[in-house]
Amino acid sequence: MNTKKALTVILTMALVLGVYGVAHAADTATQSVSFEVAEINEITVSGNPGTLVINAAAPGNDPAPATDSSTTYAITTNGNGKVITAAIDTPMPAGLTLKVKLDAQDVGASQGDVVLDATADPVVTGISKVAKKDLTITYTLSATAEAEAGSGSRTVTFTLTDAQ
Repeated sequence: MNTKKALTVILTMALVLGVYGVAHAADTATQSVSFEVAEINEITVSGNPGTLVINAAAPGNDPAPATDSSTTYAITTNGNGKVITAAIDTPMPAGLTLKVKLDAQDVGASQGDVVLDATADPVVTGISKVAKKDLTITYTLSATAEAEAGSGSRTVTFTLTDAQ
């Protein structure tokens, strides 16, 4: 009987240790994951503003300016020391001045009303690591009495770049 008990104890221990060993057996594998974050510099506008119409003036004064704040811009950059510049494709006719002002809340420093010409001039400076949308663009068209009656259009190009 002792042999039978001893055999039972040995078999029970073998079973327990076997299950324990199977339950705790482990097999591992590893991988090395490489990553890279590229420099991101993106700017977009919401569309075109309405036509800026100058059609009134007080006697003895230049015509009243026309403004439009119906468009917005969005910006994403993970860089530092960025600037948004703006330029128009061709100069404005004599007597007309087109200005742009970009809202720069939580983005950088707006340069206020910037006169647009064919040279890219800063409109927002001090931009670093930001993702922001629905920022207002305001256009102002001013005329002197020398401005001829007529219509036209200009293409405004905004560029997000490194500060110079």
